[in-house]
Amino acid sequence: MSGLMEDDSFWEAHSFERIRVPAFNFQVVSEAINGEQELPCSLDIVVPDDILEKIFTFLPIASMIRSTAVCKRWHGIINSSRFLWTHMLPQRPWYFMFTCNETSSGYAYDPILRKWYDLELQCIDKSSCFVSSSCGLVCFMDNDNRNIISVCNPITKDWKRLLEPPGAKLPDYSTIAIMVDRVSHNYTVTLATSKQVTEDYVQWNFSIYKYDSWSSSWVIARKEVLIGWRGGDDSVICGGVLYCLIQSTGVLGNVNPRHRLIMLDLVAGSSEASLMQSSIPVPCSLTCGRLLNLREKLVMVGGIAKHNRPDIIKGIGIWELDKKQWQEVARMPHKFFQGFGEFDDVFSSSGTDDLVYIQSYGATALLTFDMKQKQWKWSAKCPVSRKFPLQLFTGFCFEPRLDITT
Repeated sequence: MSGLMEDDSFWEAHSFERIRVPAFNFQVVSEAINGEQELPCSLDIVVPDDILEKIFTFLPIASMIRSTAVCKRWHGIINSSRFLWTHMLPQRPWYFMFTCNETSSGYAYDPILRKWYDLELQCIDKSSCFVSSSCGLVCFMDNDNRNIISVCNPITKDWKRLLEPPGAKLPDYSTIAIMVDRVSHNYTVTLATSKQVTEDYVQWNFSIYKYDSWSSSWVIARKEVLIGWRGGDDSVICGGVLYCLIQSTGVLGNVNPRHRLIMLDLVAGSSEASLMQSSIPVPCSLTCGRLLNLREKLVMVGGIAKHNRPDIIKGIGIWELDKKQWQEVARMPHKFFQGFGEFDDVFSSSGTDDLVYIQSYGATALLTFDMKQKQWKWSAKCPVSRKFPLQLFTGFCFEPRLDITT
């Protein structure tokens, strides 16, 4: 694998405290006019706020974080409401990688500077959780107590624990999704739960709850009984529509493919039609399917299972939903697939903007796929080290932003 990775021979890691130190040492500027010595003048005083704002818009987010520590004036400009984030150069999504243990600390990868930074998410008690992200905010749901849901900005460390959602307290399956409005910065969180009907192996109660940050309350968006299908653990909001993967329980016979996609329009609201009537099958027999919102386009990443061996995958594909038809965007080249080493049916994938991240749970190797350039590329080597043989790793991506609060 070492021969396949780019820049595998080196990596550079900095703590988040380190990137907050002053990045520049300004020198005193003086100039003689007509033989007279002018009083020393700081360049920082000469440059007006609007010009500084223009300069800041050309900085990567990591450099901007450093700039907030230079002086009170810079800190105020970058964190003020006058600073126009929309005028900044595009910021590529970061990837947060951490080990599956009792801590929530890990490393965040900046694909522009190709560096890893120490990062601790104080809003979650442990790393065993479900995650969804949108426009700078990340939503966490505790794996053991799924009534504990928090929303956080990993960069500013601003976070909020949401009210407990209604409904079943101990669902068999559940998934969360978050969508942030890029204009108002209000956000919507959805919780989809699935619980088997008591003493019935065929029917599953499927419920969708919606939280709105403006009202700080939950509402029931949809309830339905699924026959022979149950909810899964992955969903995403894209274009105002909630998409959820559901899985066949097998009690109605051999269903191929085993997964389908159901949709609920969160803007128009619920309708009389059954969710199953409008559901869409996945393109092939998949394992570890993940739904992504890339520039308001629904994209799915999944492992392509071997024939009659769904526990082993022979490759990884990326598809985009066009109306109700899946179009294959790319399939991971074999040399990159081999680069992960032993690859079973479980892996982590997430993405936003035009970038898709793929990581095996059993290794720290991180592969990126650029949807626009159609290019596969290894990230710089993550500094996390394996402490025991069966240690697992996971992660998620998020947009690095300073202007979004909970």
